[in-house]
Amino acid sequence: MKIDGNTSDGYHTFDELYHHRMILFSIICNQNKRRAWKSKKHNDGTMYDNYFIVGITTPEGDYTYHYHLDNWHYFDVMEVSFAPEWDGHKPEDITRLLSLIADIAGR
Repeated sequence: MKIDGNTSDGYHTFDELYHHRMILFSIICNQNKRRAWKSKKHNDGTMYDNYFIVGITTPEGDYTYHYHLDNWHYFDVMEVSFAPEWDGHKPEDITRLLSLIADIAGR
């Protein structure tokens, strides 16, 4: 069986789920404009062809994703010349985003 973006769990394809994740992350970034940024370059000046990086700085550290340039317009956040240096965050650090809720609530 070929596994690609059209592979489905019976409800959604991988492509649909990645699109959903991007939309949800854009909402988080757009609602936290003072903390969010996007760049066409990593901090060392490199970047994957036709991609950009978008991130948000939470009280617990940064969280980022790379997206195709076609999706640049979804992120109405500050454009920076170079992304901040990667702080080593990993997929399991997604819970850093929860710290935004406590920060907004003033906890």
